[in-house]
Amino acid sequence: MRNQAYILGLLLGGTILGASLPARPVLAQVPPSQGTPGSDDDDTPVSKQAESRIFHDPAPGTPQPAGVNAANLPDIDELPIDQLPQAVPQESANPKPDDWPAYGRDDQATRYSPLTQITPKNVSQLQQVFVYHTGSLPPKGKPNKWAAETTPIKVGDSLYLCSATNDMMRVDAATGQEKWHFHAHESYDAIPYTAACKAVTYYTSSTAAEGQPCHNRIIEATLDNRLIAVDAEDGKLCEAFGHGGQVNLMQGMGWSVPGFVAMTTAPPIINGVVVVNHEVLDGQRRWAPSGVIRGYDAESGKFLWAWDVNNPDNHHQPDKDHYYSRGTPNSWAAMTGDNALGLVYVPTGNSAADYYSALRSEAENRVSSSVVALDVRTGEPRWVFQTVHKDVWDYDIGSQATLFDYHADDGSVIPALIMPTKRGQTFILDRRTGKPLPDFPVVEKPAPNPGFVKDDPRAPTQPWSTGVPRLGIPKMTEANTWGISPLDQLACRIKFRRAHYVGEFTPPTIKQPWLEYPGYNGGSDWGSISYNPQTGIMLANWSILPMYDQLVSRKKADKMGLIPIDSPQYNPGAGGAEGNGAQAQTPYGIVVTPYWNSFTQIMCNEPPYGMITAIDLKAHKILWQKPLGTARSNGPWGIATGLPLNIGTPNNGGSVMTAGGLAFIGASTDNLLHAIDLKTGKTLWTGALPGGGQANAMTYAVNGRQYVAIMAGGHHFMRSPVSDALVVYALPEKEK
Repeated sequence: MRNQAYILGLLLGGTILGASLPARPVLAQVPPSQGTPGSDDDDTPVSKQAESRIFHDPAPGTPQPAGVNAANLPDIDELPIDQLPQAVPQESANPKPDDWPAYGRDDQATRYSPLTQITPKNVSQLQQVFVYHTGSLPPKGKPNKWAAETTPIKVGDSLYLCSATNDMMRVDAATGQEKWHFHAHESYDAIPYTAACKAVTYYTSSTAAEGQPCHNRIIEATLDNRLIAVDAEDGKLCEAFGHGGQVNLMQGMGWSVPGFVAMTTAPPIINGVVVVNHEVLDGQRRWAPSGVIRGYDAESGKFLWAWDVNNPDNHHQPDKDHYYSRGTPNSWAAMTGDNALGLVYVPTGNSAADYYSALRSEAENRVSSSVVALDVRTGEPRWVFQTVHKDVWDYDIGSQATLFDYHADDGSVIPALIMPTKRGQTFILDRRTGKPLPDFPVVEKPAPNPGFVKDDPRAPTQPWSTGVPRLGIPKMTEANTWGISPLDQLACRIKFRRAHYVGEFTPPTIKQPWLEYPGYNGGSDWGSISYNPQTGIMLANWSILPMYDQLVSRKKADKMGLIPIDSPQYNPGAGGAEGNGAQAQTPYGIVVTPYWNSFTQIMCNEPPYGMITAIDLKAHKILWQKPLGTARSNGPWGIATGLPLNIGTPNNGGSVMTAGGLAFIGASTDNLLHAIDLKTGKTLWTGALPGGGQANAMTYAVNGRQYVAIMAGGHHFMRSPVSDALVVYALPEKEK
């Protein structure tokens, strides 16, 4: 078996094993003059006196630079809560079978469709029926940051979608003919690590009468921090929303620069409240812009409330001399709303400076890497469930929570939610209280020793879900290191011995690298899961990608050119959101590289590197588990092999399940859309895409014909080909 693995590695290698990994300087490639990690010439933390000067947020009332003004929009007024109009329940709560009116299809984010026309028996006849081009591609002469990640929504006879840079389009769902195109006029400088727009939001107004402009609206949050509303009929701005159809979401944020703060997900609307979150570029500085969560009136665009972690009792908008507390945990993943309970479920990340926690407040430590339920009328937290304590591994939650009703053995029905994580741990919670369901208990297990960083001890225990099978593989060992030849394996064994590793939650180190496994792009990420509420089956795709990390002194970080984005000396090639980071205003920078052979870019752990798993939540067992992704578009040093071997590649993006007995998923780095038999896990059909399928697939019907669509936009992080193509498939007309 080991010899077969070597032969397979010789044929595959390269981007199959490292396709989803950042193109950052690896440890062996850092010149000694830039401060080679592993040789420690200055690891002494700054003094307490210096800490008091530069590590603390400026005092309230301190004037700050104006910062980014989104599209030069005026500030927005605050609307008193008692003036919030009573919203009409949204159709997306119980969508028509033919439609896909929300990012996750329904308000529960199940990604499950009741359509049955396409089945395991006829799926082999699927054919491409149209391709729609958004027109958004990397400009010539600029680094490629493109990763559209878009899932269209479908209402009536139309698809509504956004481009990687926030243009919005309405397209005929049967023919692909464009009906309107809204140009967001977003600048390249506004793009953070990735140009992405996962979806738009459909909303029916309770104040604009049917037949009047903007009765039905398309709303999006943008990379350059605007909330935009257009008429679903003609794509024209809704003049009564915000200032001429747009709201400046940089209001109250304080100092920033373009690309530091951005929005990539569809904002949910719960009981007439648009809830917005945003990403804050990783690895930059401790006192980065705030991770505040805010609510706005869906009718007028006026501000309603804020949840500011370090100002928990003040839900108002700051005046011009104040700003939201800086460096707090941000939320970049898609949120889910519950109209009946009046709650929005917010997946959170870390405070700024992911790999160093000594400067975090108690309030920040309580809510980082958690799912937080906020009251949509006030912004007040109802409950918090934490998936990682004192996270210094970048285990922020990238997945969207999925809601379902759990039928217990005693006959009771519990409103519940599924929260996947990068750890491969899946937590099942009562969505009223945040407590684990009795059938899905969570236990606190002892974690490795407190760590090696002065004044920054790790949590003594970490939470583990015992009711859902783990998406993961056993602890790494030197014996299971891997390579495309015995020499490569030897190099990986040396690398393993050089690193500190004591299993999951190995604490950060300064004197030597440490192995982070699962890695920050492991487990379930932004593709989330799909769930069939009729059968209780959950489908999850996940990655197996260890990382090789090391804290470096401030002196070394400076030598390596690790400068934060808001500095005039910023060098985006030296560090960024994924990989090396300055972590300015802390004692340490961070070096993050794949656990791979830096010459061949072959991972040091044995394949597969991507999997897909079907779990029966009622029976608490795995139904089947398969590698996801072939070698056809991957190979050593980026050379495609063309081999159809299903060896399991890194993946980002998610699946859709149908009542017809199929799942559709792109996600892997083979540039294919896969149709999978839900009973067996067997791939029954694949469709070649013009770019990487790093988006969530979806399905819908028009006039009795079922279609399957995926944005084949590619992904710079995954190193898959970039395109602007939405590709749509259906059975031949005779199959109607």
